[in-house]
Amino acid sequence: MSELNQIALKIVSNGKGILAADESTPSMDKKFNAIGVEPNPENRLKYREILFTSNGMKDYIGGVILFEETLNQISKSGLPIPQLIENQGTIIGIKVDTGLKKNPESPDENITSGFDGLEDRLKKSYEIGARFTKWRALIKISDKFPTEVAIKSNAIDLAKYASIVQNFNMVPIVEPEVLMEGDHDINQCYEITARLLSECFNQLKLQSVDLSGILLKPNMVVPGIDCQNQSSTNEIAKMTFNCLKDNVPSEVPGIAFLSGGQSEIESTRNLNEINKINDTNFIFTYSYGRALQQSALNYWGKNPDDINNIQKIFNHRAKMNSLSTSGKWAEDIDKINI
Repeated sequence: MSELNQIALKIVSNGKGILAADESTPSMDKKFNAIGVEPNPENRLKYREILFTSNGMKDYIGGVILFEETLNQISKSGLPIPQLIENQGTIIGIKVDTGLKKNPESPDENITSGFDGLEDRLKKSYEIGARFTKWRALIKISDKFPTEVAIKSNAIDLAKYASIVQNFNMVPIVEPEVLMEGDHDINQCYEITARLLSECFNQLKLQSVDLSGILLKPNMVVPGIDCQNQSSTNEIAKMTFNCLKDNVPSEVPGIAFLSGGQSEIESTRNLNEINKINDTNFIFTYSYGRALQQSALNYWGKNPDDINNIQKIFNHRAKMNSLSTSGKWAEDIDKINI
């Protein structure tokens, strides 16, 4: 077992998943404005530190993805944030892409930027304590999109990124996301997700990436938000499971889903249903941002000093998702009294 494989398995094993706390500053500003909190570095640190010191981190979070600002902040206890997280037994990850730009080969679609200065950022992040990374590629569905060139160019860049990261002895999270925005049905999502995954793994193999030392962060196969025919949990689970089973090589140790616009309950319920039918060796778990944090964030906005209950809300959501990694979640236990 390679060192990278050991890191990957530690992040996603034993009912644990990933907390995606890598929101960019503009993204966090938007969230804070929505709950009436002044957006500044101090408040961003205060909020994240409440989550990072919760029991839910120790019990249910194997890895946390940070934004560069957070990686370099000092907690109120005087400990650097990376050390605070490591003390919980959680592995530190870092978002290394720098956002979207127009795809030069298809200007109405996106490609992800971040190769400029990537090696320097990886070196510094490793020295601070990061052991895995994240790079997100976005694919939209419409009557014209995605184009083949968008699928291929994003897959090439994901593979190139993964190869560079492994050279720095870190586990790359490969995140090819098919967006929920649109009126496409679940069959269209299945088709595009399958094409995207197939091309990603084709390119990863061409780049000689060690597939046992990556984590995959895909979307679930779901209909678009504006689709007239929404699908049942059972259909989402079956189509997601079949799509991944048919397109992801067995060497990949873990598949940590993004929530992609699903509510907290939807993302937990869908993951639970996927694990109830999982007859493979894949570990299916979560890499959620909003779907782990939204209730805690909303409560914090109204009650910033009630740390016990903020953490209680986060701990509950993390526990529910942990239960869903073994198909043991149920709606009647997903209740919390504050």
